[in-house]
Amino acid sequence: MPKILIVGGGYAGFYTAWKLEKWLRSGEADVTVVDPLPYMTYQPFLPEIASGSIEPRHAVVSLRRHLKKTTIIAGKVEKITHAEKMVTIHPNIGEDYDLEYDIIVVTAGSVSRTFPIPGVADEAIGLKTIEEAVAIRDRILTNFDKASQLPEGPERDRLLTFVVVGGGFAGIEIFAEMRSFASALLDSYPELAFEDTHFHLIEAMGRIMPEVSLKTAGWVIKNLAERGAQIHLDTQLKSAVGGVVELSTGESFESDTIVWTAGVMASPMLKNTDLPIEERGRLRVQADLRVINDDGIVADAWGAGDVAAVPDLTGGGVGGFCVPNAQHAVRQGKQLAKNLVSELRGEDVKDYFHKNAGAVAGLGIGVGAFQSGKIGITGFPAWVMHRGYHGLAMPSWERKIRVIGNWAFNVVLGRDIASLEARVHPRAAFEEFASRPRPAAPAAVSVAPAAAAAGAGTPGPAGAPVPVGGAVSKE
Repeated sequence: MPKILIVGGGYAGFYTAWKLEKWLRSGEADVTVVDPLPYMTYQPFLPEIASGSIEPRHAVVSLRRHLKKTTIIAGKVEKITHAEKMVTIHPNIGEDYDLEYDIIVVTAGSVSRTFPIPGVADEAIGLKTIEEAVAIRDRILTNFDKASQLPEGPERDRLLTFVVVGGGFAGIEIFAEMRSFASALLDSYPELAFEDTHFHLIEAMGRIMPEVSLKTAGWVIKNLAERGAQIHLDTQLKSAVGGVVELSTGESFESDTIVWTAGVMASPMLKNTDLPIEERGRLRVQADLRVINDDGIVADAWGAGDVAAVPDLTGGGVGGFCVPNAQHAVRQGKQLAKNLVSELRGEDVKDYFHKNAGAVAGLGIGVGAFQSGKIGITGFPAWVMHRGYHGLAMPSWERKIRVIGNWAFNVVLGRDIASLEARVHPRAAFEEFASRPRPAAPAAVSVAPAAAAAGAGTPGPAGAPVPVGGAVSKE
């Protein structure tokens, strides 16, 4: 059987494997997925995880539970040598090893794109993983606990000042959800007032959310301002050293929570491959998702998702390529699986074509924004559309039920506001009180008789014999 190797288990990789399991005949191909994580993360839910609206585990899809016919390798692909059809795998445990393949599918995704701004690498946190979303949630809750015990002053202001860098969809959603979460928390903290909380979003461009119209974007800015959240347009972050946020406008303030959402870039793993890469570091592919170079199609190599520069045949993409989002990655994964099956059977492959159906954002409980063409919807109806779309888009009915059930319980019970930040050091409580063996008493050193006799006649202070080897001679 031909060996199909899928590099990355994110949206595109998971859906490629999931659909291959459905469409391949028994014995038609052997499929392997390599990813260091045992799950796929549904990233559109990260803002709601950070605000306590969704249980973190419900927003991930277990690879082994849902890919029952696929071999799962827990590790990273460190190098691709397509000329030899070989990859080097760095497993989560054990030594690196080489693995051969017949067909490779590169769906390694993207990572947060940052700039060399002083302090960002040390102080900020991204929003690409489930772990980051959970950490943001716990930081908000922990800071409220700390601030409630402090008098008014700089220390309390720092704890209750929250900053988001980047005004795209991800930035606006996490910013709005954090604001919504903080406002709800005030009911449980009578020591704190609404005026004690400060929210700042920093955007270098003159507008937010380029996927929506200026009218809709303006409504979002106004709505957030009414909720006590400030958006700084045409503003750059100059420094974040020590949590001191310095802006290009000259404004400065301290923050204990800085979330970075200012763009993504293709996985750096592509630097270690002989496959063709374009100027932005993405894999070069044509519309049918086959890898290409200057001479044409590279045989037995495919790519999709954020890691690939996929042409947008609708003409609506930035620079002629599909934007890196879940909407495209999921559909590209499905099309890639269809094309792989078609090629294995000697049939024609089809180009990926998807016209953007619109963009929808959740901006906190009961507030949303939707844009499709010239149609813009805001407020509660858009929030319902947001939850409806993403609730149904979540892979598998098992996950759909868990997420929708979460939302339903929250209507009755409210959000859970217990911080689990102590999970970062789970053994701390055990170590503090754990009994340990007492240090062994130093052993007495035995002295040879001749040496003892020699030392016995040497008077010490006040005429006492000199101790030898820690004991007084009795000779």
